Amino acid sequence: MVAINFRSLLLFSAFLRIFLIIYGEWQDNHMEVRYTDVDYLVFSDAASLMASGRSPYERSTYRYSPLIAFLLIPNSFIHPSWGKFLFSASDLLVGLFIHAILKLRGVPAKLCTYATMIWFFNPFTFTIGTRGNCEPIVCAMILWIIHCLMNGNICQAAVWYGLVVHLRIYPIIYALPIILVLDPLCFKFGKKPNLISWVPGGKQFSQSSFSTKVTDQNSIWLIVTSSFTWRRIVFGLLSGFMFFICTGFAFYLYGWQFLHEALLYHLTRTDPRHNFSIYFYHLYLHYEREFTTTEKLISFLPQIIVQLVLIFQFSQDFPFCFFVQTLAFVAFNKVMTAQYFVWFFCLLPLIVPWSNMKLKWKGLGSTLLWMGAQTHWLMWGYLLEFKGKNVFIQLWLASVLFLAANTFVLISIIRHHRYSPVFRRVELAASENPGKSD
Repeated sequence: MVAINFRSLLLFSAFLRIFLIIYGEWQDNHMEVRYTDVDYLVFSDAASLMASGRSPYERSTYRYSPLIAFLLIPNSFIHPSWGKFLFSASDLLVGLFIHAILKLRGVPAKLCTYATMIWFFNPFTFTIGTRGNCEPIVCAMILWIIHCLMNGNICQAAVWYGLVVHLRIYPIIYALPIILVLDPLCFKFGKKPNLISWVPGGKQFSQSSFSTKVTDQNSIWLIVTSSFTWRRIVFGLLSGFMFFICTGFAFYLYGWQFLHEALLYHLTRTDPRHNFSIYFYHLYLHYEREFTTTEKLISFLPQIIVQLVLIFQFSQDFPFCFFVQTLAFVAFNKVMTAQYFVWFFCLLPLIVPWSNMKLKWKGLGSTLLWMGAQTHWLMWGYLLEFKGKNVFIQLWLASVLFLAANTFVLISIIRHHRYSPVFRRVELAASENPGKSD
């Protein structure tokens, strides 16, 4: 492989994003199809309303935290593309954090750089920020939380976690694996946690070696009492405090309209417009009537079951756990749009060094299958939206096929992953370095 300097890679990535922002301005003014994401227009309008002292929720379809609109207030007096530069800077920050996390885990510099390129030069990722979508900010915050946890900065991780859940509700799925990974056998008072370094060729760790064996009632009592460690309690209290402070302040400013649009809407969302989800056609057919609580809960059931299985299986290898959780969450969600793919793309480079999947042929085959299923869906979506053809059934079948492709890719990634817990347990470290015996 050709050696690539990370700084040069970062600089080239920055110029690419600047070029795309400038090109986007030209395309918006000269072509029928706009480059700028429609969400960016919503953000800009909401920021303009906030700058004039009004509620950002006066802008219809603004369903985000008021912090997003606040960050884009300079759109009104610096330049309309201010937000695109802000989101693209966050996009570059994601690459920096990916590189830093891999270095912390002992991955060689060259492999760190090549893994980071998966983010920097993924068309899904470098266009999302330059088109004006806020997801890179959320991705950067999640990666920073991972970095903080690896360095033992529990309080800082908790504060950022509370903030990111306030911004976008979906990172709540990471709460349980974070609590589980704050194992008292890995975190000792006054000491940074001991990280398990990447090994060439890959040593395979057994999940059973990182589980606690229960032999009697005393062991059960020990497990229960050790579960409520001060780190877990502090993380829960601090992250909860940060979330409720941000949410409470926003509620104080904008009332129930904020609570409904930014939080409750996403929990009960029933979008009748066509999207990648297998639920869209059912929602479209029954949109006029109110869905019962039972129907809403049933739609969440597959997500909950899959999430719990993945968490209890992979929580100690928490970057991988976050990735498979997010991929499964998006695949089984009631609403799925292309911007959601960024949620797991930012975590993909973190698991590549621990994958046994060869690019040729399984890696390439999985990629082509996923892209092919998506392209097949987009073909029917184009015929429906732009040509006005009645292809709802075909589009729904394409959604089922896309779910199958996502499931196949998820299973393939799990099967070819070398399970590697992030932190070394004290008892395990002692057993690997025993004292001399007579």
